[in-house]
Amino acid sequence: SLVMFLSIALVGLCAVWVARYGFVGVDDDAEDEKKFRFANLLLLSLAGMNGIVLVRDLFALYVFLEVTAVTSFVLIAMEHGKAAFEGAFKYLVLSALATTLLLGGLALLFILAGDTSFETVGAVLRGEGGTGKLALVGIALFLGGLSIKAGLVPFHGWLPDAYSSAPSAVSVLLAGIVTKTTGVYTLIRLVDAVFGYSEPVKAVLLATGLVSIVVGALLALAQKDFKRMLAYSSISQVGYIILGLGAGPGLGFAGAIFHLFNHAVFKSLLFVDSAAVEQQTGTRDMDKLGGISVKMPVTGTTSVLAMLSTAGIPPLSGFWSKLLIILAVWKAGHEGYAAIAVLAS
Repeated sequence: SLVMFLSIALVGLCAVWVARYGFVGVDDDAEDEKKFRFANLLLLSLAGMNGIVLVRDLFALYVFLEVTAVTSFVLIAMEHGKAAFEGAFKYLVLSALATTLLLGGLALLFILAGDTSFETVGAVLRGEGGTGKLALVGIALFLGGLSIKAGLVPFHGWLPDAYSSAPSAVSVLLAGIVTKTTGVYTLIRLVDAVFGYSEPVKAVLLATGLVSIVVGALLALAQKDFKRMLAYSSISQVGYIILGLGAGPGLGFAGAIFHLFNHAVFKSLLFVDSAAVEQQTGTRDMDKLGGISVKMPVTGTTSVLAMLSTAGIPPLSGFWSKLLIILAVWKAGHEGYAAIAVLAS
């Protein structure tokens, strides 16, 4: 939770910096109005994310998830363009599906436990009640809903459009922390505190994590748009976090949390750099951006450092968190998963 508070604050600060230079209206009044709206929505989003980290009750968790999601829809569509509305609409539709799954899972677990607090539901699921069909369906619905929020394969359809069509400052916020808090962190916390590391749960997490790693990496290769490439890369990196979680408590859990923080840092940096490139050149088409590091040396250097960290190259931070995850998966007896994860990196 402390790691998440730090991550939320850091990425929120980066988003404010980008917004300071990113919203350029027709006149000063239009620019000020955009900044005012962004500031208010950002504060609501930060309140929602901090609420997610603080709560210890499934229904309160759902409420803060919705607060964060609703502000995200509006933030994506702030520029009023066709692409922005399309990205926001896709996120809205899939988020509505996630809401349905989460509420269905919540209802089943409430029927089972008679309460929605983490402690009570966790105690029931770890006892005899956790082996029944009702419990398994409730857990499955929750895992499905949070997988949509996290943008895991095959629920990733909304993510590239939302990231690439949003204003630059919003892309930093979404990619850096929103999907990590509403989907990834929530998944980690519920598995650890409520659902437990049962074999079916670990099997689902390992499989989903590995598929997301490979599919995200392959789809990133095919992109020409800088922000869309980073979006698909995010799907792959989230896969590593979920793979670490699927390896079980201890080393896997530590690796997942470490990589979650690292991803918030290096992916936020890459989206800040994409904002700088777009503002200076007017394009995100990588075919037209060859040799730009000569004219933008700071952006070029920081982009290379962030990409090397994403790839897990030592001695950068991304290497150490991926190393923990690979070791945890190998130690858990899944050597094939570990080998594929290294190759995909």
